[in-house]
Amino acid sequence: MQYLLLIYNAESNWNTLPESEGMKMLQEFGEFTQSIIASGNYKGGNRLYDVAKATTVRVQNGKKLVTDGPFAETKEQLGGYYLIEAKDLDEATAIAARIPAARMGSIEVRPVWETPARS
Repeated sequence: MQYLLLIYNAESNWNTLPESEGMKMLQEFGEFTQSIIASGNYKGGNRLYDVAKATTVRVQNGKKLVTDGPFAETKEQLGGYYLIEAKDLDEATAIAARIPAARMGSIEVRPVWETPARS
């Protein structure tokens, strides 16, 4: 089964890290990513730009409304994600716990609703 591991942290935590700590964290992310590639769990993933670059789209009364920024103000922002393959929720949460950012924020583990292939 596929799971999406959503990485939430306060952007201010990342933006105020000393450069040496930030570089160490990036190295840890690289090592983590390589380990789940090697184990066959990795399906994809990316870091996201800060919420200041986000755009929110809504359709109300048939009209598209586009606004700058995220949908809601929160203490933690979505900073990135991994799409993984895991045999069950226990394996998915064990992988999520190894994500370096889990020490600074939270990792939401969400099963992917896989749509059957259409012919």
